[in-house]
Amino acid sequence: MSPRLVPAEDDPIGRRRAAPLRITVDGEPLTGVAGQTIAGVLLAAGRRAWRRGPSGAPRGVFCGIGVCFDCVVTVNGERDVRACRRRARDGDVVATQSREAGR
Repeated sequence: MSPRLVPAEDDPIGRRRAAPLRITVDGEPLTGVAGQTIAGVLLAAGRRAWRRGPSGAPRGVFCGIGVCFDCVVTVNGERDVRACRRRARDGDVVATQSREAGR
């Protein structure tokens, strides 16, 4: 998954609108465009990891198709949402999660 956002005018399909949106991740406002996944917004903002696994190792997008569950976050109070599968919606409140042992 690329952190680069292709401008709407350069989109080869030509149907994407560049409607802006704003989400909040752990209290930090991030901007994106309609159609981006939460993982896409995070990657475009330069965040490569947003949770910790049981060993304490950083985790983010691994498979990008919703199989591995490395990218889970809490969205609007709902835990274990796969950031690579969930499209960001304007006003979403996202919290990172931890699977570290003992937490």
